[in-house]
Amino acid sequence: MPGSESKPGKMRFAIVGAGVISPFHARAIKENPEAELVAICDVLPEQAQKLAAEHAPNAQTYTDYEAMLKRDDIDAVCVTVPSGFHGDVAIAAAQAGKHVLCEKPLDITSSKMTEMIDACRSRNLKLGCIYQRRVTESTMLAKKAIDEGKLGKLVMGDVYQKYYRSPEYYRSAGWRGTLAIDGGGALMNQGVHGIDQIVWLMGDVHSVFAYSAPLIREIEVEDTAVAVVRYKNGAFGVIQGTTSVYPSQQARCEIHGEKGTIVFSENGFTQWKFMDSDEPIPAVKPRARSNSGDPKDIPNDGHFILLDDFIRAVREDRDPLITGEEARKAVDLILAIYESSRTGKEVLLQPNN
Repeated sequence: MPGSESKPGKMRFAIVGAGVISPFHARAIKENPEAELVAICDVLPEQAQKLAAEHAPNAQTYTDYEAMLKRDDIDAVCVTVPSGFHGDVAIAAAQAGKHVLCEKPLDITSSKMTEMIDACRSRNLKLGCIYQRRVTESTMLAKKAIDEGKLGKLVMGDVYQKYYRSPEYYRSAGWRGTLAIDGGGALMNQGVHGIDQIVWLMGDVHSVFAYSAPLIREIEVEDTAVAVVRYKNGAFGVIQGTTSVYPSQQARCEIHGEKGTIVFSENGFTQWKFMDSDEPIPAVKPRARSNSGDPKDIPNDGHFILLDDFIRAVREDRDPLITGEEARKAVDLILAIYESSRTGKEVLLQPNN
């Protein structure tokens, strides 16, 4: 096809959506010796052209992703459109025989996530999702300690995500802060990362009771939310998420068990203490950047790790680190939080097959 001169053996990627998060995918592809970016699509042609000029000058640009998906030299598609369009693009890519790596959240409705998973599974295509906090050194060390039983029976698992997003941020794109396309606010857009993180560490959630509302910003969805959860293992937890406080705070996880406590933020551990143990706090490499008030100011290593694993999952015919089934858990919990806030009742989470 025109515009693509792939090197042998490289996995050929296309990106759909050339907005704020797309450069993270483009850089991860460019930095991976086994990947190549061959096509970019955005409804604004100048956006696609700009992304190509910066990261893949030989990539062909499009404004119609369905036309782009007709190419037979595209192996996988990175979905980086606004959240409410994730499912439509992913399903179209699967129907065209392409593997799918989707930016968070997987989608904003339970039914669409089911369709995405089924579209890929039924065709033996891989569906991965970007939740980069799972692959931070701190999160992986905490998970290992929990799995090894260092904390004993888990008692509490909390995540606090207190961010600042200005009025200008919400005005910067018509879909931001909308229910139909953003799917929610401080939780669905920003807080989904920490919610995925705490559920991965603590295990699945049984039920939730929550409050959420736009307390400060003039948007359709919440800029502030607080939820109390009961995990299936019997532990309790608190989830806080906001984009309405100034200045932004470091996101923080707290895991407490009968035999120990682990507390860590974006820059490492502040507590790592187990009963009858003098084990020191692990030293972890600080994040390259950590301005949680700027949506563009995040390190790129998580995207690289997950894209590299995705490539290997395709070649080894195995599941990627974060499957569609895993990726939907955070979204299903957020939807339950919204339902609880609307109804004033505790909401039980239903298992999804």
